[in-house]
Amino acid sequence: MLTIQNLKWLSTACVLSGIFLTSLNIYPLNIFFHSAGAIGWTVAGVLTRDKALMTNFGLQVPLFGVGYLKLVGLI
Repeated sequence: MLTIQNLKWLSTACVLSGIFLTSLNIYPLNIFFHSAGAIGWTVAGVLTRDKALMTNFGLQVPLFGVGYLKLVGLI
């Protein structure tokens, strides 16, 4: 079973991997990792009712959605 603490660590690893891939200009893999981490942190924020986490990472999710739309050629 995935605990909230494990979810946070997994999400942190994904966010940092996404940042690292961005610094190496590895697109679109950077979006996949970073958005997975942002979604994980958003879920952790919802489960713990942490408004700061929900605000920070919850607002990142639609921004990554723009990246996905660009990836598939819709924008």
